[in-house]
Amino acid sequence: MTVLDKYVVEDKDTAAGEPVFRDTRVTVKTLFDYLEDSSLEEFLTGFPSVSREQAEAVIDLAATKIISEIAA
Repeated sequence: MTVLDKYVVEDKDTAAGEPVFRDTRVTVKTLFDYLEDSSLEEFLTGFPSVSREQAEAVIDLAATKIISEIAA
C-alpha cells in the first residue's frame, strides 16, 4: 500500500469516482478548494470525518508531486 492509498481511495459509487479521504465521502478536491479561501483548521472543523493526519499527508504528497515536476 502506498502512502496515498493509506489516505485516499477512488470508488465509482462514492463521489462519482472522485478521490476521497479513506473512510469518508469528502473529496480531496474539497480540501484544496478550502485552502484557496480558508485555513486547514476551518476545513477540519467543517469535515470532522477527515483526520489532520489524512489532510496533512495529502497536502505533503501534492507538494512533493509539484516540486518533483518542476525539478524535472
